[in-house]
Amino acid sequence: MIEYALDADGIATVTWDLPGRPVNVLSMDARLKFIAVTEAALNDPAVKGVIITSAKKEFIAGADLTLLQSFRGKPAAEIMGKMSALRDFLRRMETAGKPVVAAMNGTALGGGLEICLACHHRIAVDRPDAVFGLPEAGLGLLPGAGGSQRLPRLIGIKAALPLMLDGSRVSAARGKALGFIDELVAAEELLPAARAWILAHPKAAQPWDQPGFVPPGGDIAGVEMNRWFMALDSKVHADTRGNFPAPRAILSCVYEGLRVPIDVGLAIEFRYLVELVRGDVAQNTIRTFFFSMNDARKLKGRPPAPASRFSKIGILGAGTMGVGVAQVAAEGGLEVVLLDQSLEAAQAAVAKLAASLERLVAKGITSPQTRAAVLERIHPTADYGDLAGCQAIIEAVFEDRAIKDDVIRKTLAVTGSDVLFGSNTSKLPITQLAHSTDRPDRFIGLHFFSPVPRMALLEIIRGAQTSDATVAEALDLSKVLGRTPIVVNDGPGFFTSRCVSTYLNEGIALLREGVSPALIENVGRQAGMPMGPLTLGDGIGIDTMHKVRVQEGRDKGDAWVPGVEFEVVEHLAGLGRYGMKNGKGFYDYAADGSKALWPELATLYPVAAEQPTPEAVRTRLLHVQAVEAARCFGEGVIADPRHADIGSVLGWSFAKHTGGVCSYMDTIGVARFVAECDALADTYGERFRPPAYLRDLADRGRGFYDDAA
Repeated sequence: MIEYALDADGIATVTWDLPGRPVNVLSMDARLKFIAVTEAALNDPAVKGVIITSAKKEFIAGADLTLLQSFRGKPAAEIMGKMSALRDFLRRMETAGKPVVAAMNGTALGGGLEICLACHHRIAVDRPDAVFGLPEAGLGLLPGAGGSQRLPRLIGIKAALPLMLDGSRVSAARGKALGFIDELVAAEELLPAARAWILAHPKAAQPWDQPGFVPPGGDIAGVEMNRWFMALDSKVHADTRGNFPAPRAILSCVYEGLRVPIDVGLAIEFRYLVELVRGDVAQNTIRTFFFSMNDARKLKGRPPAPASRFSKIGILGAGTMGVGVAQVAAEGGLEVVLLDQSLEAAQAAVAKLAASLERLVAKGITSPQTRAAVLERIHPTADYGDLAGCQAIIEAVFEDRAIKDDVIRKTLAVTGSDVLFGSNTSKLPITQLAHSTDRPDRFIGLHFFSPVPRMALLEIIRGAQTSDATVAEALDLSKVLGRTPIVVNDGPGFFTSRCVSTYLNEGIALLREGVSPALIENVGRQAGMPMGPLTLGDGIGIDTMHKVRVQEGRDKGDAWVPGVEFEVVEHLAGLGRYGMKNGKGFYDYAADGSKALWPELATLYPVAAEQPTPEAVRTRLLHVQAVEAARCFGEGVIADPRHADIGSVLGWSFAKHTGGVCSYMDTIGVARFVAECDALADTYGERFRPPAYLRDLADRGRGFYDDAA
């Protein structure tokens, strides 16, 4: 686990090599072993200095997040007792009077880099693929092993804070330029360089432990620095909308800690860390954005079936979605047949993609070689015969059953009905679309999100007759396409489309009630949604929303009950206010890209004299989405809270600080959530009424994750 060797020069080498792990992580056992081994070296009179390195390809990837998850709901004193050992030892290590060198053979992140910062000298192998950083803020945490105190003392506050606030990962060369890496060497020179430095510096000490030390980059108590902090604090609050405590805690650690000796600063840091670790934001973020997403990407829960191999796929429809799927497929190394009604339309779509990729090349986001390779793999056509030999077909044509039925039948006549056939529909039932083939077991929903290259989620929808083997094959394809998959069952709107529509509808309901549109929009964003519900409606298209609801009414006949939003949608569509597409919807859109709420909204839906509190609006906007997700569980559309949380934060950007819809309900407490929804239903309508599934959880005193396997 932690290997130890002492050479003839009296230099001890402590080597991290955790068994059974692809990378080294700071598990509790590894921490304690590292402390014991290194402490023994520091106490050994024969040891002149210590090298800390790794036997694995990378140095140390960071904390063991399983350990941090075990702290959920634990008292602060217990957490402090378990987490203080490493922090205390690193301080002991840097003041022990013996030189300690970090020999970083590869990536060092989080706690791994914090160990290096506590060393007197840091040498890294000059590998272009190695990265270094303190990414804790992305998981709702802060660098808690001294990173928030040592990094700014080493490279200056203005250089250190952006790295911690953004969770940036930088190259070894950039780390050296910033000043937290002292030397870059070839791999074979790493340990010799470390030994040479130790022999040349027998009495090493940290800069902050020397008399008269002043952190680089300006006086922390000066007027200019105080103004800089105030501006940065305002930016952080605007960026996080006050929902993520970690960035503000990092700011506080640095602002308070750099004004006092480092030992006091470390105590300040530790206090903030413990509060974050105990908090719901960090716990839910770690669970959803680390564990659940990693499991999804690794296809955990995939039905047992032979692994599928893909080399060529067909995409039906060269619109925005089809071209987006073509791009990610080509980036994944697949040959792509992109079919549209005419060759000219397909070629025009590829030309538009080529221009888009050229802009990415100009910005340095992609390379000319990658652009050329992607375009070379995409073959525009209008000939269905070109689909022969495809292992999978993804249909992305207009949301019309007749059109889809036509292209499905024409495609299967060429490929054969045993091909994996996925429909990118976001609303139409997969089971009904599967009637167009004589192999409904090979038919599945593959719901991508726009813009496809930037939206990681793939909602895989299982129809009534879709086989396990087909689900497994679709999951394999998702991996090739670089998507994060969730699996749901067929049902109206599936999971994501069904839930996000409730946010939009509730915003319109609030408008009808006389709530100020500015209040609705601002609270929507402050609640953690990427945009207000009215802005979302304009983006989707009010005319599209109207058509979808009219079609739903035709499908359901007398059983259809118009939603609270229908009257508004119908009226605005009738006025020709379609949203962003024609520059007028809930907002008016100017040619320069600016927008302003349509003044006539106040005439159509007068603002009431008495307005609800922002908290009341926030509750309605978030609760209505969550209770709809609970209905999906009750109806069997979705069964795994991990997939529900992933789908909500990646699919429709549900308030990310909550960890997703199920985490949101669990954090509130299901019993309390049920009571609050009943109260909302009594006042505003049955759309808030909790389903029997949720009441059962509440009656049993359980949460979604209590029942998760």
